[in-house]
Amino acid sequence: MKTYKQQDLRTFLWPTAHLHLAVQTLARRSGFAQNEETPPPFPANETVENTSLFGQWTELAAARLKIDIIPSEWQYSETAEMLRCVGPALLRLPAAGKDEPRFLAVLKGGRRHLIVLTPERKKCRIQQAAVRDALTRSLREKAARPAACLLQQAGIAEECGQDSLNAIVEEQLSSLPMYGCWLLRLCPGSEFKQQLRHAHIPLTLAGIGAAYMGTQLLTIVSWWFIGRQALASHFTYAAVTAWALLLLSVIPFQLLDRWLQSLLSLKIGELFKQRLLCGILQLEPEEIRHQGAGQFMGIIMEAESLSTLALEGGAAALLSLLQLCTAAVILSMGAGGLLHALLLVFWSGLIGWLCLKYYRYSQQWITSYRNMNNDMTEGMIGYRTRLAQESMVHWHDREEKILRGYVDISQKFDTISVVIQGAAGRGWYIVGLTGIIQTFLFGKGDTNLMAVSVAGILLAAQSLSQFISGVTSTVNAMTGWKQVRPLFQAAVRSMRKTAHILPNVLDQAAASKKHPTVFVQDMVFRYPRATSPVLTGCSEYISPTDRILLQGPSGGGKSTLAALLTGLRFPESGQLQLHGMQHDIVGPKLWRTRVVSSPQFHENHVLTETFAFNLLMGRSWPPQPDDFQAAVQICEELGLGELLQRLPAGFQQMVGESGWRLSHGERSRLYIARALLQHADLIILDESFAALDPENFELALDCVLRRVPALVVIAHP
Repeated sequence: MKTYKQQDLRTFLWPTAHLHLAVQTLARRSGFAQNEETPPPFPANETVENTSLFGQWTELAAARLKIDIIPSEWQYSETAEMLRCVGPALLRLPAAGKDEPRFLAVLKGGRRHLIVLTPERKKCRIQQAAVRDALTRSLREKAARPAACLLQQAGIAEECGQDSLNAIVEEQLSSLPMYGCWLLRLCPGSEFKQQLRHAHIPLTLAGIGAAYMGTQLLTIVSWWFIGRQALASHFTYAAVTAWALLLLSVIPFQLLDRWLQSLLSLKIGELFKQRLLCGILQLEPEEIRHQGAGQFMGIIMEAESLSTLALEGGAAALLSLLQLCTAAVILSMGAGGLLHALLLVFWSGLIGWLCLKYYRYSQQWITSYRNMNNDMTEGMIGYRTRLAQESMVHWHDREEKILRGYVDISQKFDTISVVIQGAAGRGWYIVGLTGIIQTFLFGKGDTNLMAVSVAGILLAAQSLSQFISGVTSTVNAMTGWKQVRPLFQAAVRSMRKTAHILPNVLDQAAASKKHPTVFVQDMVFRYPRATSPVLTGCSEYISPTDRILLQGPSGGGKSTLAALLTGLRFPESGQLQLHGMQHDIVGPKLWRTRVVSSPQFHENHVLTETFAFNLLMGRSWPPQPDDFQAAVQICEELGLGELLQRLPAGFQQMVGESGWRLSHGERSRLYIARALLQHADLIILDESFAALDPENFELALDCVLRRVPALVVIAHP
């Protein structure tokens, strides 16, 4: 592969008009793309400096290719390290003069060279120094001017000035944040086998197997050698030295085995936790509404320990099976012959049957333990209600019943554990020796065969102990898997909830005013496992300037309709359009940025973060000065100015459960301000004014009516 120098770099840059082809080519060459779809071109009348639109375009391109495109930030001093491990990625190089920025499609980074894809879709190798210079040249030239004036005023000699100038520039720019890199990665919701393959897990497993077999082979040879010398009563200096060298040769293989197992644990643990986090973010409210704090705590505990247990237990059990097969072969070659090997198979089957019983008891025990944990957690949370409403005589009836069941199943579980750990593991020594007892009693048989049999018995005992340890860890992992499996499977939804249009297309449709903001026709919705629908034949349209008051009795479906309009629930049938575009075309994420709701007080939250975060969490993060200015104006209009003055740290004051205490009315106005700051086309306020006094109600209502294009207010009659 030819290496190109700096002057050739410009010939490998992709223009903005072909950026979608660059992303598609990178994804396919990296083995990420799972379909033949092509991302939409970046809008011709827009520039990549429009960071909001460019970010939305990358999200749409990633959704089409079913990958992740992640924006990356680094410091100036970390540029070389970033280029070393950057691929596959898009790098935006600064424009020269009035030219538009161009992009470098990096397939693989490197310490000295980068492998890139040209617009002709060929692989080439470019010097890393050339790319680093192209990324930082404009910054260095800008910083060099004042530094050169400073050196000139200081009277530093010209021959020393260049080195001093470079040192000053590097020091000034070292902590400067830099942007313009987008990493291409597999989506956490993609097929897990594909993720394992791209993380080189099969290669790592092959390395572990090879290192393990090398360790076992050298161990068997060393102990066979020393056993033969011992039984023959023939020890020499050369024999002991050879035995010591064989034992020392085992150490590198053991170190390699341990290192590869640790590497495997880290890789799979990283993939597993990424997928669980992705799955958590894809859960629908209805899926978690019925769960309590104790159940959430149990899921978190299981997710934390599952990957470690699965890897340790699975690897140990698998390697022990290989070792048992090796031990059976050795025993068949020893004094006991084939019958001795069959005895090991029988004993292994007995242990397997005991492990099956262990698994069944463990399922019962963990169910009882989780019920007890959940009940105790819920009891602590509702302790004050329990004191007020429950008779003292019956405070502990439920706890005693749960504890009795827990103790009974614990006794059975502990009994089978003792049998497996004690009798099954240690008992093999007795069973194994019965296969060669006649040789010991009558002194018949070859000494070499005796040495082989003893070595096979010892190896089988070690394998059985390792197998039992691995099985217990695997059983615990299987039990935990039942808890986290819904989260693991929910990650797939991230690849389904995709939009098919760019936000600018929706903006154009909204500007044309040919269609109402939201159009609903014959919409039907029913809750899961419900026999009759909550809403049926619902038809309505909301124009850009409508002000709608929705009243009705409790349980009449007002909040359900609000959830449907905001995309938090999905209708069973009927049409739901935004600016003339169907819901599935717009996609849930884009829909929820254009139709915003402030739900009822009990379903809204003040997070334990800064006041600014709670206000601006619906906008791009980190916020810009314009965002803070807009937040100040809305807070003043909503009557929250006095609150901002009281906050010791202003917008940076921590609020929430463990921070600054906000009143009911202040929280309600915070929720309204959060919705107003999202620049939505339609805002739905679900009983948001219920907690406000008349004066603050007038302030809040006046602010809302002046700022929102379309409004739906839900209230009781």
